[in-house]
Amino acid sequence: MEIFSDGACSGNPGPGGYGTILRYGENQRELSGYEPETTNNRMELMGAIAGLEALKRPCRVRLVTDSQYLFRGMTQWIEGWRAKGWKNSRKEEVLNRDLWERLYELSLKHRVEWVWVRGHAGHRENERCDELARQAIRSGRGKSS
Repeated sequence: MEIFSDGACSGNPGPGGYGTILRYGENQRELSGYEPETTNNRMELMGAIAGLEALKRPCRVRLVTDSQYLFRGMTQWIEGWRAKGWKNSRKEEVLNRDLWERLYELSLKHRVEWVWVRGHAGHRENERCDELARQAIRSGRGKSS
């Protein structure tokens, strides 16, 4: 299973969206979502969360992101945050803890390989996820909660 995800924000904070592609063999599914007031980092996390939540059973997953925040968070920082009571290296509360905890729990259900790619560098699926995220922002504007 491959998951590609990206997040975007119009202003930071501001209206945000995420785009996610799930691919298994020849089968592909696209997901997107919108938040009226959020940050780019939260949308990056939500793209990955949406992809993992869409899986029906435990899988081996290759999750591709252009977010260093997401990539490093899951491959380098999260175990230290958890060990230190969700404090960062400055002994401050980890930002977006709610989403990190949610993502961490989802990652335990699967065997996830985290892959970073450079954003806006012609990676087809990453470009499509960015397009989905931006479409979500455009279509979400003006919606009332």
